[in-house]
Amino acid sequence: MGGITILKYDDANPLSIKNYGEKLIGKIFSDVINDAAIDEDLKQETITKVNNPKYKGGMGHLIEKYHFEYEINNEQEPDFPKAGVELKVTPYEIGKKGGYSAGERLVITMISYTEPVEENFFYSHAYNKFRLTLLIHYLRNRELQRTEYPIDFVTLFSPPKEDLEIIQQDYEKIITKVREGRAHELSEGETMYLGACTKGSTAIKSLVPQEFYAPHIKAPKRAFCFKQSYMTYLLNKYVLNQVNTYESILVNVSQSDNQTFETLIVNTINEYKGKTSIQLSKEFGVKPGSKNFYSSLAYRMLGIKSNRAEEFIKANIEVKAIRIEENGKMDESISFPSFKFKELINEEWEESVFYNDLSSKRYLFVVYKKLGNKYVLRGCQLWNMPYKDLKEARKGWENIQKVVNEGPILYKKFKKSGTNFEIKNNFPKKGDNNVIHIRPHTTKRYYVLETSEIIGNNPTYGDELPDGRIMTKQSFWLNNTYILSILNEELKL
Repeated sequence: MGGITILKYDDANPLSIKNYGEKLIGKIFSDVINDAAIDEDLKQETITKVNNPKYKGGMGHLIEKYHFEYEINNEQEPDFPKAGVELKVTPYEIGKKGGYSAGERLVITMISYTEPVEENFFYSHAYNKFRLTLLIHYLRNRELQRTEYPIDFVTLFSPPKEDLEIIQQDYEKIITKVREGRAHELSEGETMYLGACTKGSTAIKSLVPQEFYAPHIKAPKRAFCFKQSYMTYLLNKYVLNQVNTYESILVNVSQSDNQTFETLIVNTINEYKGKTSIQLSKEFGVKPGSKNFYSSLAYRMLGIKSNRAEEFIKANIEVKAIRIEENGKMDESISFPSFKFKELINEEWEESVFYNDLSSKRYLFVVYKKLGNKYVLRGCQLWNMPYKDLKEARKGWENIQKVVNEGPILYKKFKKSGTNFEIKNNFPKKGDNNVIHIRPHTTKRYYVLETSEIIGNNPTYGDELPDGRIMTKQSFWLNNTYILSILNEELKL
């Protein structure tokens, strides 16, 4: 059967497309399938396919095909070319303590290695793809089947001017590396809002030649994307219309022409180099010994009264104060949120929570060096983990995942007194990987051993292993030796 599909909306009118999209609000994905003009066998086949955990087609395909009734394509132009509107169906989640967050980054379009880069941002197909986007948000609840996820919000979105300026800087940083034949050095974390995320089932399968600029060097397939942190900000401000409690660094700090946001940050903090933490605490009215004292000083230097810098929230930039002792060493490693053992064993590296954190996060290291009994500000450094170090972190992650899969060995090690003991395990130690290790996320312990013996008195400090035993919650840490190794030399002097 052929013929022309008569659309129920004007595909040349953005508002008509949005209004038709709003008919999805309140439905679940099985409703979309059941409402489609297809036979019952195909409906059931589609529902079964979508609910398969290995289904990679994306929820967006259902909306494109069965609601808006257009054929899925990989064209570089927007989904509704006559209206200049791109359709994106994307998940959001509600945290255990409340609060809304984006479920993932938003992939925009592939980065080509086979043709010259598009120098003019505003004429690029990437900009053409996101300049006007119909965002359809559904609530992802992993306790439900995918076809039961509810569709809650439909929003027509264009990045505001202040974001577009930073997105353009991100774009130019990405295409510069591609043009220089260094696409293999790209990392999602090195930009602010617009990232270059990997695409492909595994890192090995996704490696392809950089045909136009460096055909002899392979690089992972990558796509332009809006980072997950930017999508969370977008969700809360433009979709949920929540009150904006952030402060903007760009509003509070004077700027000069042709200065990138990164340069602005580094130059602003470096103006205070040589001052002690005590001098800075008096200058900015931050009480020594207060919570996050050193990080709070960094925000004050940037003109922010709270610790909620709008640009940092959008870009997933975390401020970390680094204190280097007189002997040139640093004591503290950097921790990540605790993970769930049962979730870890079912993850693949490039879709894991930890990989997402490592690859997209950026740090503003504010470095103090101890001289006598005072800590002196040495300056700061914006840093993200390079691709080669992500590969080393992957080895560590996979070795840890293997121990969880096989079942950790837990045993008591008694101290000399003969009564007190520690619970030891066979997880890889800090020295086994140059980049990461795991250790308890809490100072309190809680275990339920295979003998049913309970150690500790608060179950909230424990997490269930796949075999039913319970172990103290663990988290990934960046090794302090690794952090020290990546700091600029002048910051360590």
